[in-house]
Amino acid sequence: MPSWVRLRCGLAPRTLAALAVVLALGVVLAVQHFWTGRPEPVRAPQLVGSAPLIPEATPPGPSPGPPPAQEATGRIVVDVSGKVLRPGVLRLPAGARVADALRAAGGVEAGTDLTGLNRARVLMDGEQVVVGLPQPPGGQPPGTQGPTGGGAPGGGPLSLSTATVEQLDTLPGVGPVLAQHIVDYRSEHGGFRSVDELREVKGIGDRRYEDLQPLVRP
Repeated sequence: MPSWVRLRCGLAPRTLAALAVVLALGVVLAVQHFWTGRPEPVRAPQLVGSAPLIPEATPPGPSPGPPPAQEATGRIVVDVSGKVLRPGVLRLPAGARVADALRAAGGVEAGTDLTGLNRARVLMDGEQVVVGLPQPPGGQPPGTQGPTGGGAPGGGPLSLSTATVEQLDTLPGVGPVLAQHIVDYRSEHGGFRSVDELREVKGIGDRRYEDLQPLVRP
């Protein structure tokens, strides 16, 4: 340190040495700061490869629809009449046979001739099974009447559980509208269990019921 500086500032040699050290540290820190803050080259980012194409989903084919209902899980309504212990309209599992209907009707009366009655035949909904009665002229064999069979005026009582709208229309005082009401009631309640249920059909009063009672059966 020059003597004129020491004399001018009036500083002791020890103080000047400390000041010189501080200045040297300041210079070192300044150089380090500028060195670390210098710009550095930056590498360009690598290009990301294109993502693999996702194949378009194949549109679903037409729905095959619900599986066909098994016939054995449904119910049928049949009319068993003739020489059985409990004649009437019965509800049986689909696929039932004539023998099942006879058992459901309480069995056949003793001494009844079952010749010509196929007890192994599968029943149809709305069918009438006639047991032990003679074959009507020009009619079908006993026990084989189809779903639409129900008799006709002049040929015995008409079955309310199997007759068609056209057959019901032939009854006195019953037109197409009332005949349809009878069929609708039959569909909603699974058939007629007695003729008295006619009173519950819309459009049938006491007077009309009295006229129809001897002409029909369940």
